[in-house]
Amino acid sequence: MKSTAFFVAAAALAAAPIVQGFELTSSDIQPGKLMPKAQEYKGYGCDGGNSSPQLAWRDVPAGTKSFAVTAYDPDAPTGSGWWHWVVFNIPADVRELPGGAGDPAAGLAPAGSVQHRTDFGTPGFGGACPPAGDKPHRYQFKVFALDVEHLDVDPDSSAAQVGFTLNAHKLGVAELEALDRR
Repeated sequence: MKSTAFFVAAAALAAAPIVQGFELTSSDIQPGKLMPKAQEYKGYGCDGGNSSPQLAWRDVPAGTKSFAVTAYDPDAPTGSGWWHWVVFNIPADVRELPGGAGDPAAGLAPAGSVQHRTDFGTPGFGGACPPAGDKPHRYQFKVFALDVEHLDVDPDSSAAQVGFTLNAHKLGVAELEALDRR
């Protein structure tokens, strides 16, 4: 009986909380549509602008103390997907990231936020670049409402490790999924 209760509690903790109205939108990318060339990577045979899209969120969960934003391609031919952007410690009063905020040198990300290393090996946004001729890849942009002001993660940790920590502190998640193909 105790083990059943444990598994039910663990499953409830792992599930993304449904928060009525928590929504992520963008003026640069549209749900279910191909992303513009501006959000394509520059390298690996791609020649895009490598610019992170503008993202905005609203109707955040009560008790939110900070936000994190991720961009992930579950269709990458790696066996584990591909992390394109991981930024966290976004202050609770922020409701938007401007286009280009994923370039750490541009200084457009909110003060105090951390742009973590992606699967490209560097911090900041790395655009879409699916293999030529492959099916359309899904790019999942998510904003996490968190119950902590700052995530305690090692700067050398993997993006997946940051994702684990995000899931442990999420109050809610809003997602926008766009596509890309070559």
